[in-house]
Amino acid sequence: MRITDLLDKRSISLTAAPKSKEEALNEAIALMAESGKINDTEGYRRQVFAREEESTTGVGEGIAIPHGKCAAVNRPGLAAMVIKDGVDFESLDGEPVTLLFLIAAPDTKDNVHLDVLSKLSMMLMDEEFTKNLRNASTAEEFLEIIDKADEEKKSVDERLSDITKADAKEAKEKEPVEVKKDDVFIVAVTACPTGIAHTYMAAEGLEKAAKAKNCYIKVETRGSGGAKNVLTDKDIEEADFIIIAADAKVPMERFDGKKLIERQV
Repeated sequence: MRITDLLDKRSISLTAAPKSKEEALNEAIALMAESGKINDTEGYRRQVFAREEESTTGVGEGIAIPHGKCAAVNRPGLAAMVIKDGVDFESLDGEPVTLLFLIAAPDTKDNVHLDVLSKLSMMLMDEEFTKNLRNASTAEEFLEIIDKADEEKKSVDERLSDITKADAKEAKEKEPVEVKKDDVFIVAVTACPTGIAHTYMAAEGLEKAAKAKNCYIKVETRGSGGAKNVLTDKDIEEADFIIIAADAKVPMERFDGKKLIERQV
């Protein structure tokens, strides 16, 4: 399944101009309803707003990813809005939202769509990708930008498996590179209540920040699809410290005795 399988022209607006967060959410929900992905618009609306009350889905850098997972959803889908002038979304960094993706997830055991949505979440941390989306002039171009990036980017499993102590070296050769004794190695866990978007965006954000500081990092994600890139006892033993970025329960006993920072996702 590709990201564009969840998104069609009917659920894309490139000229949205909501005046408030509530108006932005309602416009996005209306777009989702247009695509035929939900069977109970009001039930879905309640779920989206209830999720928003837990914590803002304005993740920063002009991006918001509100979502609802419930029986009101027939099949997984996306709605997208480009908001040229921005809208106050109570975002984590206080910046207005200019790019919004609304997620609709069915409350079923079939989670094939979760990896697709998780991959999109990580892709949205790429500034060039989001810039291109904001500048798209047609819905067709918007979809083409997503499809091209989807083709080029690795899957979530492949992406996370790269965030390891050795691979972070970006070795000149394919052979593993020995990590020096004084190199800083961080292990982290990310988790959010729904486990669809924020879990993976947090993982990507931590990886980017670690790279900028010349540190090595491995991130375990605990999303709706289960735990991925799970930390081993050896990872934890070798780690200089731990970062827990979570709004959901994380097994903590394994970190006893380690230096640890714990924050919301």
